[in-house]
Amino acid sequence: MLTRLRGSVNVLYREMVKFGAVGALAFVVDIGVFNLLRVGGHGGLDDKPLTAKTISVFVATVVAWLGNRYWTFRHRRRASARREFVLFVVMNVGGLVISLACLGFSHYVLQLTSALADNIAGNVVGLGLGTLFRFWAYKQFVFTEELAEDPDPALHVDAEPAPAPAEPTAPAEPPAPARAVTPPGSAGSSPARVRSTPAGAARSL
Repeated sequence: MLTRLRGSVNVLYREMVKFGAVGALAFVVDIGVFNLLRVGGHGGLDDKPLTAKTISVFVATVVAWLGNRYWTFRHRRRASARREFVLFVVMNVGGLVISLACLGFSHYVLQLTSALADNIAGNVVGLGLGTLFRFWAYKQFVFTEELAEDPDPALHVDAEPAPAPAEPTAPAEPPAPARAVTPPGSAGSSPARVRSTPAGAARSL
């Protein structure tokens, strides 16, 4: 039981580390593509920041999906890549809604309207809660199918290791039949006859 628990914790730790690495890469791609389109003079989007942001978010989403499908959750990916990608996008939208909800609550309900407050609410609290939601949602709804052949056996802890087969043992030999011991000189003689003498009939000479 303890070994199984340790294995599950190890799997969760590895998935979280890989998930964080993929998320960091997707974030860099998002920022890079946005700035490349917005201020780099490529694609004619210098005056269209919303279009540039939409494109950068889409590219970052594809990068995040590929990284999670073929690395983070590669032992749980679906057979249908199209269905998996659609579910992935839906869960990302859910994470975005959480971030926007945190920002809106802070800005309009709590009346914390400074730039610092908006960044804390949207990019710290909202982003953190949204990331936790996406990690949970990916495991519950997106990457849910165990592969028949696990490409990473270290991440598979569902089954207990099978005990090693016992070595076959040779069957015990049957004991040898007991041999009758014949006194010397009596070989070939017929079995002795036993005569019974009535009690008290024996006389001493």
